[in-house]
Amino acid sequence: MCKHVGVEWRENINIKRTVICLKKGQQFIAEGGSVDGVYFVQQGLVKVYQCRGGKDSIVRFAKKGDIVGHRGVAVGKSLFPISAMCVEDSVLCFMPIDFFKVLLKTNIGLTYELLMFYAEELQVSEQKVVNQTRLSVKGRLAWSIVQLENKLGIDEDGYIAMVLSKTDLAAYVGCTYESAYRMLAELIGEGVLCLANKRVKIKDKVRLLYYSEV
Repeated sequence: MCKHVGVEWRENINIKRTVICLKKGQQFIAEGGSVDGVYFVQQGLVKVYQCRGGKDSIVRFAKKGDIVGHRGVAVGKSLFPISAMCVEDSVLCFMPIDFFKVLLKTNIGLTYELLMFYAEELQVSEQKVVNQTRLSVKGRLAWSIVQLENKLGIDEDGYIAMVLSKTDLAAYVGCTYESAYRMLAELIGEGVLCLANKRVKIKDKVRLLYYSEV
């Protein structure tokens, strides 16, 4: 936001924004709640999810610099279609919705970047829907891990830069915990992946991509 607005707006942003420090596991958006603003991740990691059929389905993960709550931006009063929770201790910047809409109307650069973000997010969401019918659980797991590496990057040892529980992994893939555990173990056994302290490392990306395209 600060990168794509005019310099004259930055002082107003500092006045309007609220910095919030949250612990791992704290929820800050509840699905169905009234939209009062949007959040930007300044530090940490957040999962965005929906409840489908009584089970949580993770839509995406938001890292430093990402926006959360934008799905609730609409004309007039609206409700959040998602929930959001911190996966690790995080620092968030909260921006009231009315002021954020003013920023979008008066800062073309910010509006354009948000539009491109929406387009990319929609492409990934649509691909996930296609994967549910086209790919096996193993294929969806492979695709999801590639997406996580692309989104979050890797640490100095080559592991995807997040601590990922098998429950969250299953919710992101769209399968049961048991299926995620079994397919993850299979990919590790084949030497495609490596797991250490809940961190995943891709060892054979060519083979992993093959599974995600079959």
